[in-house]
Amino acid sequence: MTQHHQFDAIIVGAGGAGLMAALHASKATNVAVISKLYPTRSHTGTAQGGIAAALANMEEDHWEWHMYDTVKGGDYLVDQDAAEILARDAIDSIIELEHMGLPFDRTPEGRIEQRRFGGHTAEFGARPVMRACKSADRTGHMILQTLYQNCIKQQVRFFDEFFVVDILVEDNVCRGVVAIEINSGEVHVFHAKATLIAAGGFGRIFSVTSNAHSLTGDPVASAFRRGLPLEDMEFFQFHPTGIYRMGILLSEAARGEGGVFLNDKGERFMERYAPTLKDLAPRDMASRFIYQEVKEGRGIGGKDYVYLDIRPDSINRYKSAPGGRMVTAHELEAKLPDIIEMMRVYMGVEPMTEPVPIQPTAHYAMGGIPTDNDGQVLYDAKTKVVGLYAAGECACVSVHGANRLGTNSLVDLVVFGRRGGKAVAEFCQTADFAPLPPDPEAEIVAELERIRTTEGTERGAIIRDEMQKIMMDNVGVFRTAEMMQAALTKVRELKDRFTLIKIDDKGKRYNTDLLETFELGCLLDLAEVTAAAALRRNESRGAHYRDDYPARDDDNWLKHSLAYRATGSSATVAKGYLRFGERPVVITKFEPKERKY
Repeated sequence: MTQHHQFDAIIVGAGGAGLMAALHASKATNVAVISKLYPTRSHTGTAQGGIAAALANMEEDHWEWHMYDTVKGGDYLVDQDAAEILARDAIDSIIELEHMGLPFDRTPEGRIEQRRFGGHTAEFGARPVMRACKSADRTGHMILQTLYQNCIKQQVRFFDEFFVVDILVEDNVCRGVVAIEINSGEVHVFHAKATLIAAGGFGRIFSVTSNAHSLTGDPVASAFRRGLPLEDMEFFQFHPTGIYRMGILLSEAARGEGGVFLNDKGERFMERYAPTLKDLAPRDMASRFIYQEVKEGRGIGGKDYVYLDIRPDSINRYKSAPGGRMVTAHELEAKLPDIIEMMRVYMGVEPMTEPVPIQPTAHYAMGGIPTDNDGQVLYDAKTKVVGLYAAGECACVSVHGANRLGTNSLVDLVVFGRRGGKAVAEFCQTADFAPLPPDPEAEIVAELERIRTTEGTERGAIIRDEMQKIMMDNVGVFRTAEMMQAALTKVRELKDRFTLIKIDDKGKRYNTDLLETFELGCLLDLAEVTAAAALRRNESRGAHYRDDYPARDDDNWLKHSLAYRATGSSATVAKGYLRFGERPVVITKFEPKERKY
């Protein structure tokens, strides 16, 4: 039996963006948060190194410098009006978090302490700057806990371990969502004036990723299936310092404290590629240079990894710590406790005396559901979707362009989560409830029952492994038309095989077999869009690097891509064909120029 609920506003996702939106929306309207996880298990909690804001607590800094770094770091595909909002509002957002009780690290004078991070500079690229506010290397965890506590204080209603399987968009109006209560298997329809999607990324399309198993992009795929576009899906960031073969992230904070990359010859190779910022170059560039070293035979022992070296003796010898100061093992243990513990536990390495094997790991989606600067979802360059909003990694505002700078993700969550929450509250003050369609759950329940009852020959684990491998190998850091076409063909073959999938658990309660298979279907849709969008963009920009088109092409490709699911004949839709549109990049202060570090 289907249960119905009605709230003014629904927030899908309980990470940093969702909780920030819920907190601000709840000050003026009736809000419920739906999450397939317990909120404090959301992926925001794994963010380690910091959150950027030009507070100038350690040295001179200005929001204009932060804006410039964001635009340049995103290889000029960033919408500059959004970048200005990010850099300006970051300062107030950090102070707001501080007043909520977030335990930032402190200077001896009692100010919020800051550290260096990749791509963040003073004087428009002249030198690295200390801009990342931090709580040791547990910054995301502290943000998540602080926001959740404040939402509880604000009496926000939570539906924990409810899995959103459909977004009810009809005639360009959002009317709510359909969710499955994981514990019981019951269907719940949530009727709302406004819905905000803050469901995180979808890095599980790749085999080596820093993303949690829960990051499968279900609401993103649901929006896409309802005819809404996905923007800039070709841009997926690979973080340079994933633990070798595992993908578990070692934060950029390690390099902010002086860590360096070494190749098989013991060379600090980033000095050749980025002479000013060296090991603190933006992530897309650092990942590409690591692969370049491996490709030219300078991987460790001829293998496909290099070293991250945070040994105090090495940092002091290279004078790579901020200001060239001397560091001690005790200091590093205090500033990087979780990172160092991960090195010991997962690699069996003692990082105070040994370098650590690392390789790039799929980390962050720059693309997603297109929105305006207040989080309202866009159908195209001019048309907005009434009552539907998005914020965080699942959204594309576009403030990260072709490559996100480290620490800008947490800024994005709190700045645009707050703006989205306020916009939702304002909308709900005057809006009425749009009527639900007849049997709003019928279509998605039929799909779930198909998965539950199909007696096919395919297994989800096999399809998932094949998808992740082809995406990692062919749509990774380096790309060519031949590789991406092979990936696209393979993913479409896997989508055909998905229709013949069989699961073993036929029950209702806590049926993870069913839900993980549904997640796989979502991942296949998102993998297809990612490969198709990358194949279409005939240039290299940010995280999208093509060996066959190695130059950036502003004349033809300084624009956002919008991917739509095909409409028309049922056969065309069944084949999963796509159509593409475009949206111009907003340029206000900084004209595109060559990207040197």
